Amino acid sequence: MNRRVLTIVLCALVLSACASYLVYRAVGSQVKGGKAPQTAEVVVAARDLAVGTLIHGGDVKMSVWLGPVPTGSILKRDVALDRGVVSEIYAGERLTDSRLAPKESGGGLAATIPPGMRVCAVKVNEVVGDAGFVVPGMRVDVLILGHPPGGNALDGPKVKTLLQNIQVLSAGTNFQKDQEGKPEQAQVVNLLVTPAQAETLSLASNETHIQLVLRNPMDTEVSPLPGTVLSDLFGGARAQDADRADPPKHTTPARHEAPPIIYPASPIAADPAPPIPYTVDVLNGSVHTQAKFLRPVGKQ
Repeated sequence: MNRRVLTIVLCALVLSACASYLVYRAVGSQVKGGKAPQTAEVVVAARDLAVGTLIHGGDVKMSVWLGPVPTGSILKRDVALDRGVVSEIYAGERLTDSRLAPKESGGGLAATIPPGMRVCAVKVNEVVGDAGFVVPGMRVDVLILGHPPGGNALDGPKVKTLLQNIQVLSAGTNFQKDQEGKPEQAQVVNLLVTPAQAETLSLASNETHIQLVLRNPMDTEVSPLPGTVLSDLFGGARAQDADRADPPKHTTPARHEAPPIIYPASPIAADPAPPIPYTVDVLNGSVHTQAKFLRPVGKQ
C-alpha cells in the first residue's frame, strides 16, 4: 500500500476517535448535570371498580407517578377508603375526587345522582335487562302504549313518545346492597330525570306499558311527535275524523215557527158629533119667526 495513503487513513482514524470521545464527554456531562425526573405516589385502583362500589382497603394500592401530579389526584389511601364510586374505574387507573362520592355519603346509586336530579326505576323485560340492550351512560327515549282517556275505542291503542334524551344511570342492576356490600341483580333500568319528569314517568309506569328506544348520544334534538294510533298503521281515517266528515244518517226536520199573530188595533172612539137642531118656521100673519129645537142624542 502506498505510504501516503496509509498515513491519511491513520490520521482519519485518530481524528474520528477524538471526535467520538469529545461527544461522549459532552453528553455525559449533560446527563450528570440534569435534574432527576419528578415522581410521586398516587392511589390507583387494584381492580375494576363498578359504579356504586364502596371502596375498601383491597380495592386500591399505591403506585409511582412520573412527572407532575394531575390536579384532583388522591395521594393517600385513607382519603379514598369508604367512598362510593360514581364513575367506572379500571384496574391501574388513577383515582380522583371527581370519580368518587363525598365522604360519609356511602356507596350505591344515591351517591351518583347529581344535585337537582332524581333517579326513577323502570321495569324492563329480560331482553332489555340481560341482553345488554341498554347500559349505563346510554341515552334513550321513553315510549308509552295504552288507551288514552276520552279517546275513541275504534282507533285502538295509542303509542306516544313521553320523554326524550334521557340518560341511563344503571341497567339490570339494583344497587340495594346485600350484607357483603355488593349490588344485587334486578330487572330494572334506572333513568336520570328531573323531579317533574319523575312524576310523569311514575304515573306512566303504573297506567301504561313502557318501551325504551335507544338513540345516538350525540343526537340531543327533541322532536315534537303527536303519537300514533292503531288505525294509522292501516291507513284508515280515525273514528273521530270520520264522524266529522260523514253527515248523520237520521236528521230531525227543521222546525218552522209559525208567524206571529198580529191583532188589529182597537179603533179609537171618535168624539160624538154635535147634535143637529130642528128649525121650525112659525107664520103668524105677517110675522115670520123661526123656533129651533135640539134633537135628542141617539135618535135620528
